[in-house]
Amino acid sequence: MSDRPIKLERDEQHMFNVRAVVAGVFILFALLGILGRVYQLQVSDYAKYSDLSRQHYQKRIPIPPNRGQIYDRNGVLLADSHTQYVLEVVRDNIGDENGDGKSTLADVDLFVERLGGLIPLVEKDVRLFKTQARRFKYQPIPIRGNLTEEEQAVLAVNAPRFRGAKVVKRMERYYPLVETASHVIGYVGRIDARDLERVDKIEYTGTTHIGKSGVEASHEDRLHGKAGFELIEVDAHGKKQKELGKQEPVGGQELFLGLDINLQIVAENLLKNERGAIVAMDPSNGEVLALASVPTFDPNLFINGISQKDYSALREDPGRPLFNRALQGAYPPGSTIKPMVGVAGLIEGVITPGSRVYDPGFFRLQGQKHAFRCWNKKGHGSVDLKYSIQQSCDTYFYDLAYRMGIDRFSAGMRQFGFGEKTGIDLPAEASGLMPSKEWKEKRHKRSWFPGDTVNIGIGQGYWLATPLQLAHATTIMANRGVRLKPHVLRGVRTARNQDESILKPEPFPSIEAKDNYWTLTIQGMENVMRPGGTARSSGDGASYRIAGKTGTAQVFGLAGGKYNAKRIAKRLRDHALFVGFAPADNPKIAVAVIVENAMGGGGTAAAPLARKLMDAYLLQQYGENMLKPAGEVVHQEPVSETPPADAEKKTPKKKKQGGE
Repeated sequence: MSDRPIKLERDEQHMFNVRAVVAGVFILFALLGILGRVYQLQVSDYAKYSDLSRQHYQKRIPIPPNRGQIYDRNGVLLADSHTQYVLEVVRDNIGDENGDGKSTLADVDLFVERLGGLIPLVEKDVRLFKTQARRFKYQPIPIRGNLTEEEQAVLAVNAPRFRGAKVVKRMERYYPLVETASHVIGYVGRIDARDLERVDKIEYTGTTHIGKSGVEASHEDRLHGKAGFELIEVDAHGKKQKELGKQEPVGGQELFLGLDINLQIVAENLLKNERGAIVAMDPSNGEVLALASVPTFDPNLFINGISQKDYSALREDPGRPLFNRALQGAYPPGSTIKPMVGVAGLIEGVITPGSRVYDPGFFRLQGQKHAFRCWNKKGHGSVDLKYSIQQSCDTYFYDLAYRMGIDRFSAGMRQFGFGEKTGIDLPAEASGLMPSKEWKEKRHKRSWFPGDTVNIGIGQGYWLATPLQLAHATTIMANRGVRLKPHVLRGVRTARNQDESILKPEPFPSIEAKDNYWTLTIQGMENVMRPGGTARSSGDGASYRIAGKTGTAQVFGLAGGKYNAKRIAKRLRDHALFVGFAPADNPKIAVAVIVENAMGGGGTAAAPLARKLMDAYLLQQYGENMLKPAGEVVHQEPVSETPPADAEKKTPKKKKQGGE
């Protein structure tokens, strides 16, 4: 037998020590891990888990704010809100068929299906409800608005079968003047998934509507207000036990527009039974006094989702009532731009105040046989700028545009705001088209020809302008070069009845020109309204001085034929245009008028409308039906009282020149 002991105490002691150290290290790391986790839960993530804990017995219920009202400059109410009843659903309170208070998305689908058998549901409202239900489990989400008394009664009787559903009172938008100024005011509609992507989802929880067009859309941030909330304690099934706190919502601001609603009504009535637009502005501050696009539409139809029948009727209407002609309509400006072209020619030194051109009734490019006709086939003889504006002599402006060249011509007209958006605070404004060599090369893959420049000289060819751009350019003429940004918002009032001023409009660079250049062209515009002018009948008997310019824009080429409005289809008739301002010596209103496919030119179809509009505003000739404010009007701070120091539609084929 070996003398080696069976039990080696020394080895066993070493092994024990090693195991003890390993165990100690393991226990130490375990304790450190536990302490770290405790620190994370109790210190680092305390707020997070505390909030999660509170959510089991506390709920934060949003309270949507009341939408701000909209008034005209005199306090006449244009957009208001009235009470409606809305069905709201809290997803977490729906429960399953066993009523255990827990809900899944499948339960939501089943709930909606059962509810649809009780009251009518709109498909897009259901889609939006399900979208929001995925995100908000504990907050009320609207699923049906504008409930009738009968539907409310049905829901009350069946309330036990639909846990989580509740009928609540909410404020709903409506437009008391119906179709009047509908393109300016716009309308609200039900919030959809696209709207939710661009707004603060928390602020809009519980809000059912959002601005979709017009002022309602462009000033949504002012009109919406700030949501409040109610903090409540609930039981295990989500039922309210008591109120823990409440923060009242802040209503949206009340907006006061520069719009004179009585003038707006006059403008829309003047265009009755026609298609066209009228824009009136205050030259001293850029406020839009009237912005009429006819035909109009009823914005109340859109509030809770327009029916397919009504929407189809609007879409299929040949008058295109949803189309805002004043902002989006792109038309050849015709001869209305001749005063602006004259100023640009004087600034460039292409002509002088005494420059004269002989007009035999046509203009020819050197070495070419083609004749660009003047509207007066007999011609006007030897004419200067002032007389050419008065008589709208095409030949003078053919020659002027040709000698300027398209580069200088386009640059000069861009100073008057053509070819770019004015920046008005309304959505979907069109930029029109001020053509150039580069534009034609890119758009038509063809070079610019001298004949293109000649046509542009009388506002034809590729040139397209909106009625708002024409009104804006006319205010620049009235202000002798000072440019002011057009705007519809005049002032605001908060829900706390405190006046607030609005930032002044962004100043535009003024057009620098000698004062006698402005005087000369404005005198020509005044002569348009006097004996011998193209709008003399519209100036007869005026108690104030008017500066104006007529225009006629061709819709299709005559190809040498004689134009007769009575013998061609209405859609092929010329457009009649007029721009002007008054009083000429102290401008208070600038106007642009376009009558589509008119029976007559600018002097007979458009100028009389402008004269009536000016009479209504300057002489306050609104008649007995003049709208008055319902209550006291608060002071509204103007956007701008003093001028600052510095202040695509498809392109048509080239048209034959036209005149008055």
